[in-house]
This record gives sequence, structure tokens and C-alpha cells, in this order.
Amino acid sequence: MKMTIKTVFHFGLLMCLPFLLQAQQPSSKVSNRNYHNPVLKGLYADPDIIFSAKTGKFYLYPTSDGFTNWTGTYFKAFSSSNLVNWKDEGVILDLPKNVSWAKIRAWAPCIIERKINGVYKYFFYFCGEQKIGVAVSDNPAGPFIDMGKPLIDKRPEGITKGGQTIDPDVFLDPQTGKYYLYWGNGYMAGCELNDDMVSLKMETLKELTPDKTFREGTHVFYRNGQYYFMWSQNDTRDPNYCVRYGTASGPLEKISIPTNNLVVFKDSTAGIFATGHNSTIQVPEKDEWYLVYHRFNYPNGINMGREAGYNREVCIDKMEFNADGTIKQVQPTHAGIKPVKQLLR
Repeated sequence: MKMTIKTVFHFGLLMCLPFLLQAQQPSSKVSNRNYHNPVLKGLYADPDIIFSAKTGKFYLYPTSDGFTNWTGTYFKAFSSSNLVNWKDEGVILDLPKNVSWAKIRAWAPCIIERKINGVYKYFFYFCGEQKIGVAVSDNPAGPFIDMGKPLIDKRPEGITKGGQTIDPDVFLDPQTGKYYLYWGNGYMAGCELNDDMVSLKMETLKELTPDKTFREGTHVFYRNGQYYFMWSQNDTRDPNYCVRYGTASGPLEKISIPTNNLVVFKDSTAGIFATGHNSTIQVPEKDEWYLVYHRFNYPNGINMGREAGYNREVCIDKMEFNADGTIKQVQPTHAGIKPVKQLLR
């Protein structure tokens, strides 16, 4: 075969084409194809989640992230029928517009649905300027109306540990029908809520700090006669930020710590770091549980230094239990979960 200069050029170009095309692909350690984590587009953290009996949907309430030094000012809600596909419901509470006592540092919300006199009400507990407030709505996607003053604005008397008045968690005890609020950074405090849901029974206040690993992000749930307390260890800027847990015989009782109490931890080989500040969700009428948490933004967060602590994203992975009720350590993934199936309303 006679090879001309032109033929050699075309042949060489053809051989190099696959490599040229590969070089033009976006550089990322993990393909987005068939991956569900993060579950929300954009930067969010400190997720709380509920299932609404009123609408038959799941609702996710995070901190709006990506603001230098955690200076966000608003909260959004997201809805889903399957925990995978999420709809942005928009801003449900804006501190500068809707809150008189705080204008900045909108952090770590939590929410609960309660039916009162046949009407569903939603009580949204949130942080603003290192204080905790509560806003109320008739709908899980708001809008919410702030009560006009903080519910908690300082460390409880008798608690000498340092830390901020942040990170509320609200819990319904299915055994008694009573509602409780937990909070604290550096300490864990717990207290029963009054029936109005916007004030505390201060005579029930207890310090519940489990051990030295406690930093923040209390989350409480109930399963098979056991009260589970979760919390985050380390600083949210630390790649080793993680979740631990203990159990108790009641919502304000002493927390016992299992030998292996790690719930979720980084996976360096997958580029997943700082897995913490979580909530959980049970699929209604099923013993099917999921862990909702935040991590450093992937793949850039690990290289951002301090800024990684306010450039986070929300993920969901399956949570399972051993036969004795202890929690199996959750493997953080990029794949996330498959769409859940729930009973029709």
C-alpha cells in the first residue's frame, strides 16, 4: 500500500481521536451517572427530615450553605415522594424579612408535624445569631411565622461547659405523646415542651451530654422500645467530623454508649469527608430507615481548608440495625439510595 503524507496524517489523527476526546471530558473522580448523592443541587448542610401525614410526602429542611463563615440568612424546604427526587419549595423563612431578633447565621433547623383540634400544624425550630427560635405554619412548605422572640437565648443555668446555644432537635415520644426539645454545642440539653409547642417546661430541663465525643447536632428517635441519641463529633471543618450514638430508657434519661457507637465516618478512598450533623427518617409503617447527613462538597471540599466547613452538601444512605438493636455502621456513598416505595395514603 502506497502511503502519502496526507494518508499518514489522517491515519494518525484517527488513532489519536479517542485520547483527544477523553482529554476533553470534565475532570471528576466520580461520574454523576446513576448517582444520587448529594440529594440536593447546591450547597446545604445540617439536614432535618420528616414525613408529612397531611401531604403524604417527605420534607427536607437544611441550612443554606456556601456563605463565608456560616453567614446565611434564610431557610428553604424540599419535598419528595421517594427520597431521591426533590422539589425546591422555595424560602420558607427569611431572617431579615421575617424575624425581628436575628438577621444572620440561619443554621440547623428542625421541624415536627402535630395535629391539633383536627388541623395539622408545623413547628419549625431554628437558629439565628446563636439563639434558638420557633416559627409556625399550617403547611410543611410554609410560609412560617416567627413567634417574635427567641425560645432559648443562653446556656441553661447549671451548665458550665462552653459552647453555643444552637442545633435544636424536636422529638415526639410515641410512648407518652409528650414532645421534647434538645439542643447545644459543647453540651447536650433536653427539656419537655409545653402543649403550646412554643415554650419549655423548664422544671424538666436536664443536661444529657453523653461523653467527651459530643460536639453538636443532637438527633433523637425511637425504635422497638429504645430511645436512640445521635450526635456529631469534632468540628464541621474537620475531615473526621462524624456521627456517634447512644441509647436510653427514656427521652431524658442517662445515655448508655455501646462499645462500637460509630454511625457514619469518612471514606477517604471514595473522597468522602466530614460526614456529620444528621437526622433519620423511617418509611411510614415499615422498619426501613435512612440516615440523612452532610459532607464536604465533593470533590473540591477536601482541598478548601477552613472553607470546606461552609461548603457542604446533603446525602442520604440506608441505615440498618443488628438483631440486638445496635446500629450497623453506615457506609457513606456517592450512589446513595434507590427510590423508596411507601404505602399509599
